Amino acid sequence: MRRPVAIVTALVLFGEAVGIVLINAVLATVAENQNMSLAGLDPDAMSTGTWVMGGVSGLLLVLCGLTALLAGARDRAPGRFGRIALIGCAVVHGVLGAVTVGLVGWDAFAFMMLVLALLVLTLLAYGPGTRADDGVSDEAGPAAARTA
Repeated sequence: MRRPVAIVTALVLFGEAVGIVLINAVLATVAENQNMSLAGLDPDAMSTGTWVMGGVSGLLLVLCGLTALLAGARDRAPGRFGRIALIGCAVVHGVLGAVTVGLVGWDAFAFMMLVLALLVLTLLAYGPGTRADDGVSDEAGPAAARTA
């Protein structure tokens, strides 16, 4: 069950990366075409900052997607850096979900919570005590603890 979840998580993150880049491209184009200043900020700086933010956000989502995809393909837990990246991605989705419900609506909130649930499920499925060969953790279960 954990391999399909990790692969679906990766595919959703790849799709979200494309969406984020496209949304930031539209915002950068609008900011450039408006040619208005926000609190004295140069309109070109606002447009450039939006392009950079879209690229960086898309790159980070692709990195998290690759981490989940490799975990699913190899059926092994991601390394320390991969787990940190997935945890950071989950935290960002939780915070953005809380903000999104007020600004965009319940549909966007539901999507953000779906991605958060996929990330958490992937992280829990590939916990630090799992092995790839049989999917059994290294820790003793309740029955083994009673007989010992």
